[in-house]
Amino acid sequence: MKKLVAYITTSFPNKEFTVDLAYSLKDSGVDTLELGVPFSDPVADGPVIEKANLLALKQGFKLDDLFYVSQKIAKDIDTLWMGYLNPFYHHGMENILKKMDDFGVNGTIIPDLPFEMAQKYDELFKKYNKVNIAFVAPTSPKDRIKALVENSQKFIYMVAYAGITGSGRSEDLSQIIKDIREFTQTPIYLGFGVDEKTCKEKAQNVDGVIVGSAFVKHLLDDSLSNIEKIKKVSSLAKEIKEKINS
Repeated sequence: MKKLVAYITTSFPNKEFTVDLAYSLKDSGVDTLELGVPFSDPVADGPVIEKANLLALKQGFKLDDLFYVSQKIAKDIDTLWMGYLNPFYHHGMENILKKMDDFGVNGTIIPDLPFEMAQKYDELFKKYNKVNIAFVAPTSPKDRIKALVENSQKFIYMVAYAGITGSGRSEDLSQIIKDIREFTQTPIYLGFGVDEKTCKEKAQNVDGVIVGSAFVKHLLDDSLSNIEKIKKVSSLAKEIKEKINS
């Protein structure tokens, strides 16, 4: 069974909505939830997620909102915090890991934390039994792939193309996937540009997909009520889960 990871922007439009959406996504077949931490300069994200980030910040998002949502859901849903290094760093990485441990959050995805810098936090992550998800880009040479994945845990975030999320580009990843599997048995999940139209093709040869912009665009649709947004996103999650496993 191929896995589905869903990214949503925490506390957008509000934290109670995020809690309700998280449980609905779980019921719709989502295996792992990425709680996106709003940040003013989300360099890896496309315009959809960037807009949701900025609106959440404008509405007053604080890390306390992330903590509130996590405390509500992480006991029932496999949860990761997806955010940029700056907010985690300023709160203190050990403080972040303590909070994760308190709430039952299982790890982080930090796209602007280079592998070499991440290594200095390895012992902290081990201390709290948390994972920091490894990224592999299609431009990574083979010796680099070995270093990135040989100690990876949970899953490897395979970036579908060089660029930002949501742009829907396509590249031949067969060789790089083969290279990854030479060095690890950690599952490979593919992200960037995955939606209901592309998911079946992108799920080929990998163990799961990561979907963000395709969900968040519905959260930005002001023509929908909050209940309708949850129904729309959850229906889409169910469709994607069925397609990647058909």
